[in-house]
Amino acid sequence: MRDTTGEKIFYAVNYVILTLLALSCIIPLMNVIALSLSDADAIMSGRVSLVPVGWTLYSFESLFKGTPIVNAFWNSVEITVIGTLLSVSATIMAAYPLSRRQFYARNFFTLAMVFTMLFNGGLIPTYLVVSKLGLVDSYSALWLPGLVSAYNVLIMRTYFANIPYELEEAARIDGCSETRILFNIMLPLSKPVLATIALFCGVGFWNAFMSVMIYINDTAKYNLTVLVQNMIKSTSMVQDFSDPDMISNLTPDGIRSAAVIIMVVPILLVYPFLQQYFVKGVMLGSIKG
Repeated sequence: MRDTTGEKIFYAVNYVILTLLALSCIIPLMNVIALSLSDADAIMSGRVSLVPVGWTLYSFESLFKGTPIVNAFWNSVEITVIGTLLSVSATIMAAYPLSRRQFYARNFFTLAMVFTMLFNGGLIPTYLVVSKLGLVDSYSALWLPGLVSAYNVLIMRTYFANIPYELEEAARIDGCSETRILFNIMLPLSKPVLATIALFCGVGFWNAFMSVMIYINDTAKYNLTVLVQNMIKSTSMVQDFSDPDMISNLTPDGIRSAAVIIMVVPILLVYPFLQQYFVKGVMLGSIKG
C-alpha cells in the first residue's frame, strides 16, 4: 500500500525532528572529544570545534598522573556492579510473587508499591534513618535506600504475568518447586526485561551524584560523577597538578573534557550489548492479546 501525501509529510517532519534531536546529542559530545584531544594553544585560541586541533593526549595523561580519577573510576565500578546486582535481585524477588495468581493479597501489595511512587518520606527523614542505621560514609547508604524501585517491580511483574501460565502448570506437574520454576523457566524467558532493568539500575548507580554528596564524607570514596563535578567547579585544577612540565600543555577545558569522556565511555560501551534486549523490554505492554 502506497503512502499518502499526508503520510509522507508526516514521516518527513518526523525524520527532521529526530535528526535535530540526534545532532543535539552528538554535536556536544563531539566537541567534548575534540577539546580533550586538542593542544592548549588551540583550545585557548578557540579554534577547536568538532575536530581535534593539534592532537595530544596530555589531558588524559595529566588526569591519570595528577588526580585520583583511577580510584574514583573503580569506586564507580564497585558502586554500579554491586548496586545493580543487588537491585535486580531484589526486584526479581519482589516482582515474581506479585505476578503469581495464587499469591494472596497481591493486588493490595501492588497498590502499596504504587503508593510509594506518589508519596515518600522526604530527604531529611531518609537521611535520619540512614544515619541511625550507621550507614553514613559507606556504599550501603547508596544501595539500600533505593534497593527496590516500584517502577521496575511493576515492569518485571507485568512481564512475568504475561508468560503463559501453562508453562508453570507443566513444570508443577513435573515436580518443580517455586525456586526451580523461577530460575529454570521464568528468568531464562525474561532476558529482555532483565537487561532493561539492569540498564536502568546501572546507569542510575553510575551517575549517582546527590546520594554520594549527602551520605559519603570520605573523599577517597567519591565516584567519578562527584569527582568530575568538583573538577568542573575548580578554577585552579591545572596548578594543582604535580608535574610542572605538563602545565604549559594543559587547559582547564581540556582537563574537564577528558574527565567527562572517561565518565561517559563505559556506559557507551555497555549499551550496544544490551540494546537488542532493551528495545524489547521498553516495548513491554505495548501489544496485548
